[in-house]
Amino acid sequence: MSNSIIFDLSDIEDFTDTFTYIPSSDAAPCKDPWTLNKYVIVVVYTLVFLLNVIGNSLVILIICNNKLKRSSTDVYLLNLAIADLLFAVTLPFWAAYKAHEWVFGIHMCRFVSILQEVNFYSGILLLACISVDRYLVIVHATETAMQKRHWVKYISMAIWIFSFVTSFPTIWFKDVFLTDKIGVVCHENIGHENTEGWKVILRIGRHLVGFFIPLLIMLFCYGLTIKTLFKTKNNQKHRAMKVILAVVLAFLICWLPYNITVIVDSLMRTKYINETCKMRNQLDVALHLTEIIGYTHSCINPFLYAFIGQKFRNSFLRILASKGIISKEVLSHYGRTSSVMSTSGNTFATL
Repeated sequence: MSNSIIFDLSDIEDFTDTFTYIPSSDAAPCKDPWTLNKYVIVVVYTLVFLLNVIGNSLVILIICNNKLKRSSTDVYLLNLAIADLLFAVTLPFWAAYKAHEWVFGIHMCRFVSILQEVNFYSGILLLACISVDRYLVIVHATETAMQKRHWVKYISMAIWIFSFVTSFPTIWFKDVFLTDKIGVVCHENIGHENTEGWKVILRIGRHLVGFFIPLLIMLFCYGLTIKTLFKTKNNQKHRAMKVILAVVLAFLICWLPYNITVIVDSLMRTKYINETCKMRNQLDVALHLTEIIGYTHSCINPFLYAFIGQKFRNSFLRILASKGIISKEVLSHYGRTSSVMSTSGNTFATL
């Protein structure tokens, strides 16, 4: 990379997560919008990183410690925790990037970017698989779930492969280059020709495959599942569904605003929505905020399991008792308050 080359920001594809877009030269330049304090962002990313590593490591420990009682949903949740841990690896790099500029070179730029993309795809696809799993167990009875259980590991493996393959454009287009306002950046560099066309194709594909299609699957499966649960008086399944629904709602609350904001940004950049300086500045701020909210999702699930999932708490206490950290009397007390769930009929074996 030659430091003598200065790229004009209007020639580069979509820098909304890093700095303000500058329209074509025939328009008046926009004033710099209000931006988040970079040190606040660094603190938030650091907290998310610590909570992510601690919480998801605990989830992996608990699920792996319950091999005999592990359900198909547990396998999906195990993979979800692994995906979130991989995303945690990227947070220190993004925090340093927000505080200054990209100083880690092109290889690390592509590496952390693909980990971020893999987390994005695998997270939503695993949640979609969980919704299908609950649909089969509750709506179509346990026998169907038992017959398909041996396929879970192959489905999980297919999700990982698909997520890496779908993230390939991240490696292909990701680049490190110098800008005249921000310094060195790690961002997409599609090129000068047909930039808008490629941008629309990539964004539409990403949001269809990585968000809206899995979302439709979840809404369909959970709609029918909840309808079935309302007709039954199975409290065990009701309690277990609370955990699943909380996980899905947390995902939607964290990532839906970002996806909608990016779609609006795409429509504006392709001239389907009139662009003004005011709208551009407001959208840039919205992209900053919604991206941060999306990143916080990676550390939320373990807290949902801990506060809502009784089985998760009991499994954690058993581990503590086995290590001598708590007494067996405490474990026995909590054990008596837990309802016993059959292996064939439970929704969560551990969570």
